[in-house]
Amino acid sequence: MAVVRWNPWREIDTLQRQINDLFEETIAPSNSFEKNLVRVPAAELQETEDAIHLRLELPGMSAKDLDIQVTEDAVHISGERKSEIKAEQKGTVKSEFYYGQFQRVIPLSARVQNTKVTAEYKDGILNLTLPKAEKERNKVVKINLEQPTA
Repeated sequence: MAVVRWNPWREIDTLQRQINDLFEETIAPSNSFEKNLVRVPAAELQETEDAIHLRLELPGMSAKDLDIQVTEDAVHISGERKSEIKAEQKGTVKSEFYYGQFQRVIPLSARVQNTKVTAEYKDGILNLTLPKAEKERNKVVKINLEQPTA
């Protein structure tokens, strides 16, 4: 039996390789990594003087599979993306698509009039226009500065 000298750098190299493999899997996900990952739709918020505009990315979903609820200070969205692959098809299928239920709560920076929200869903993008409550709108007030007399 040969004596092998312990090299601590070998263990660090192994750890670094494992971490690198983990990051490579997030770029091109594998099935083992994806099973534990919860997907939520990507969102963009834009605030104007009168409203908050929220865009959500929901590719491949139909409007009937979405549940959207708006309170005065948050948007709650949930839904389910169903698999279109039939069990009776023969052959191998490799898919990186996410199927299943999701849920997301997006807090709003200002109170909105949740009874006057408008929505449009086109090409996998949901656009919500959330009008601000009257007391939340920025009202412009002119401030007069008096010049000190010298």
